[in-house]
Amino acid sequence: MSAVNFEKAMADLERIVDKLEKGDLPLNESLALFEKGVKLARALRDELARAEKKVEILLKDEQGGLKREPFEPGEAGEEDGSGDEGPSKP
Repeated sequence: MSAVNFEKAMADLERIVDKLEKGDLPLNESLALFEKGVKLARALRDELARAEKKVEILLKDEQGGLKREPFEPGEAGEEDGSGDEGPSKP
């Protein structure tokens, strides 16, 4: 799954959740959406797990152990925090 496909799947899942939260769908449509949402959530979780494994491989030291380092916003590859992501949800 590419980054674009991941983002599309995440947006699809958010739309499904919004529709289900409204609660004004017939039962069979709600069940179909719920099933699709579960499949999307599993695919997204699997993709995140693969990404985590890649990161761990990249962070391994010469002896094969993980070298854990704290994340510091603004480091290599990070945006400057200009806020183009929009407000965060509580």
